[in-house]
Amino acid sequence: MGSPEFAVPSLERLVADGHEVAGVYTQPDRAAGRGRSLTPPPVKVCALELGLPVFQPATLRHEPALRQLAALAPNLIVVAAFGQILRQPVLDIPSHGVINVHASLLPRWRGAAPIPAAILAGDRETGISIMQIDPGLDTGPVLARRSIRISDFDSAGSVTVRLAALGAELLSETLPAWLDGALLPEPQDSAGATYAPRIEKDSGRIDWTHSAAEIWRRVRAFHPWPGAFTSLHGVPLRLLECWPLAGSSAGQPPGMVVPLDAAAIRQVPAERPRPAFAVVTGHGLLAPLQVQKAGKRALYAEDFLRGERGLAGVCLGGG
Repeated sequence: MGSPEFAVPSLERLVADGHEVAGVYTQPDRAAGRGRSLTPPPVKVCALELGLPVFQPATLRHEPALRQLAALAPNLIVVAAFGQILRQPVLDIPSHGVINVHASLLPRWRGAAPIPAAILAGDRETGISIMQIDPGLDTGPVLARRSIRISDFDSAGSVTVRLAALGAELLSETLPAWLDGALLPEPQDSAGATYAPRIEKDSGRIDWTHSAAEIWRRVRAFHPWPGAFTSLHGVPLRLLECWPLAGSSAGQPPGMVVPLDAAAIRQVPAERPRPAFAVVTGHGLLAPLQVQKAGKRALYAEDFLRGERGLAGVCLGGG
């Protein structure tokens, strides 16, 4: 049971390891793109390529969907970012229970969006937890964990790719012992639990009164979706990459575009795109490195500045 790209490596690994996949459950096709055409979830695309039966019930709470699932007689259900909360009638079906490939080091970041939450919080590491699902929200006991570092250059997109591969690997290593009854799940310490709420489309709106470091984390946490955005002369402007700078622009309001001096430019690591201007924040300056106006292609800061004469002194986010 899975839906987005994150779940694809786990499905592929189950098949490669020789497990019999009786069925693949995923979310219904959704309208997407400018044409709003129905688009299948990545897991469905993968399952069909592998010749596996696909099921897309809108919910598993209704009796017909439960009967259909029970008829497959699964020994085990593996979940990876499925997008539905599983109730007890589903959990009771497989003899070896339901296990989840969760993208955090539980009990930290239970919930729907653990990868953005870790970046927003400034965590220096995250990871994968293979856990047994119970009726709570990611509260079940943990079978295995493995961690990775989060670098200053990571976004939610790059961390997701790494964790998807790690999740498939850890799932492959954990399943044999679990199916043999040789693993003793470790109960979570709920005292250390934190929660990662669902990300909404408007979550990426930038508040320039926040600090440069906080906005920088938001840009990374919400890339590629929903994107961190502001506006320029009333036109939406996405920040694809940026860097926080020490220093201030005394007396200038948050959101105002200001020039950069050589000392500020040197604060941006050499391997990142070159800055060309900065934006005043509630604390410190933020240097956009790559931006995209609505309906236009993405541009590095220097190219964007060449096309936006008189940008200095403009306040972003108004109008």
